Amino acid sequence: MIGFDGFFIGYESDEETLNCARIAKKYGMTFQSLHAPFTKCNYMWVEDNEKGESAINELLNCVEICKKAEIPIMIVHAFIGFEEHNPTNIGIERFGCVIDAAERGGIQIAFENTEGEEYLVALMDAFKDNKYVGFCWDSGHEMCYNRSKDMLSCFGGKLIATHLNDNLGIRDYDGRITWLDDLHLLPFDGIADWKYNVDRLKKCGFDSFLTLELTRASKPGRHENDIYAKMDPIDYLTEAYKRACRIAAMF
Repeated sequence: MIGFDGFFIGYESDEETLNCARIAKKYGMTFQSLHAPFTKCNYMWVEDNEKGESAINELLNCVEICKKAEIPIMIVHAFIGFEEHNPTNIGIERFGCVIDAAERGGIQIAFENTEGEEYLVALMDAFKDNKYVGFCWDSGHEMCYNRSKDMLSCFGGKLIATHLNDNLGIRDYDGRITWLDDLHLLPFDGIADWKYNVDRLKKCGFDSFLTLELTRASKPGRHENDIYAKMDPIDYLTEAYKRACRIAAMF
């Protein structure tokens, strides 16, 4: 088990999720969270009812599988894309339906900082008093999608999950952000100031799982993650565990 106490996965199918839950119980690990699909999340905000319903149903299915697999947290993106900046009331209502279902099942929804910061702000404000709504802080996203804005100062009071990873910031010299900037490097392989990050987490009083979100694959046209792809998976996971321990020791 390398040394990790738990894990999370991105949703692919009910069968895979339930199988991972069985593995977690077998080895005494915590299935910390399920990352909901996000390719349709911008549909939550549009007037098109057919698209909106398809997006809601996708998230509602994830809520149900979280209940069946006894996963306490579902990670959700508020939006996908860089061109639109207009949260709508219908979007708040649709997410409200998902949150109501999660509350009935005892599942917490953690909205993650990604592109479309206005949509995250709208949701966190609309559901600020709901104890089943929290924040998932992605340290790498903050450095590119949020232009290194201190997202923990905005939503740290609702922090219930982390996606810790490193990054190189925004590549384009003119400041144009794209999905290619989101590298998910091992901590300490990018330009993040991890003392600054830990100090902010401590200020939030965060005392739950330190969860990494990493990838061994490089983005198209980039090569920063190539070295990970060449590593044996056991060696890579061991290195990830060592980096996690370095961060934990800073607490």
